Amino acid sequence: MGKIISIVNQKGGVGKTTTAVNLSAAMGEAGQKVLLVDADPQGNTTSGYGINKRSPAFSTYNLLVGTGQIQQAIIKTKFKNVDIVPSNMDLAGAEIELIEIERREGQLKRALAPVREEYDFVFIDCPPSLGLITLNALTASDTFLVPIQCEYYALEGLSQLMATVRQVKQRYNPTLDLEGVLLTMYDGRLNLTQQVVAEVKRFFANKLYSTVIPRAVRLSEAPSFGMPIQYYDRHSKGTEAYNDLAREILKNNRR
Repeated sequence: MGKIISIVNQKGGVGKTTTAVNLSAAMGEAGQKVLLVDADPQGNTTSGYGINKRSPAFSTYNLLVGTGQIQQAIIKTKFKNVDIVPSNMDLAGAEIELIEIERREGQLKRALAPVREEYDFVFIDCPPSLGLITLNALTASDTFLVPIQCEYYALEGLSQLMATVRQVKQRYNPTLDLEGVLLTMYDGRLNLTQQVVAEVKRFFANKLYSTVIPRAVRLSEAPSFGMPIQYYDRHSKGTEAYNDLAREILKNNRR
């Protein structure tokens, strides 16, 4: 049965989508069958795989509001072992429509159930908020992965995220656990980076990945070509980092 991992941080610009796109590709290259669910209305994960956000007839929106089946929404990408459920701006309206739905927090979990056994990993790219879409993702997930940018406000808002996680565990998903904390936009030459690392270690010592994601121009360029970094520049630092992260997660899960 596929392990479902939400990639979540309500702070924007921390590398959630970059991680969703490139970690999925790295897992696919490592021989794991991956389903990537774009749950962000901006749809950057969708375009990061070269898919036009306007073209799919079914998307994550349909799964959340109950107007489509998961099999209708899955797109087989041209990249090894990775399928995707796309997103578009329709998803922005899902928060309002979900209010009317009974047991609204479990919509995504119920939608994913029919195909879960077909995949080794299901990654959910969450929006930069703690609304009903993120609540659905956390309710559907076994674990959640938190990317943290190496900057001054890195831990700001993290206590709010952990409070939300505690509520989700109490009410909807008692087995939800932290998969790991990932440092992104890492530059070891900066004193500030070292301070952030020390602070994160203090809070998440045994859950902090040894892999860090560097600041890298090629990582920023790859999405505009509709490719994960592994296919855009196989020899870049970004490729190496996300391949290392995939190996670390596989080792932690003993796969």
